[in-house]
Amino acid sequence: QVQLVESGGGLVQAGASLNISCTASAGTITNYAMAWFRQAPGKEREFVAVISQNIDTTFYGDSMSGRFTISRDNAKNAVYLQMNSLQPGDTAVYYCAARRLIASLRESAYDYWGKGTLVTVST
Repeated sequence: QVQLVESGGGLVQAGASLNISCTASAGTITNYAMAWFRQAPGKEREFVAVISQNIDTTFYGDSMSGRFTISRDNAKNAVYLQMNSLQPGDTAVYYCAARRLIASLRESAYDYWGKGTLVTVST
């Protein structure tokens, strides 16, 4: 079992970059695939990116590919999301999620969730 805490959100201007983090305050992420999802105001939560347990596979949502990069440092028990060329449409609460062993793009596949960090992109 893991407890996840996101950090690093904030207010940025369009075109800026931001790196958000997710750390495990309890447990270890070593045996978990880790993902980021986001939920914009009035919209359903959507998949952003996932990284496999052993770091050899990453996958991104359509609108994030090429702009966002997911990474992890198992020694630090942390996952990161580097976001470049941010646009107002990226404004959302970003959630970190963990799923034992096998990566998935489905929200329902994830067992553990953080409370989210808000990213706001202004024009």
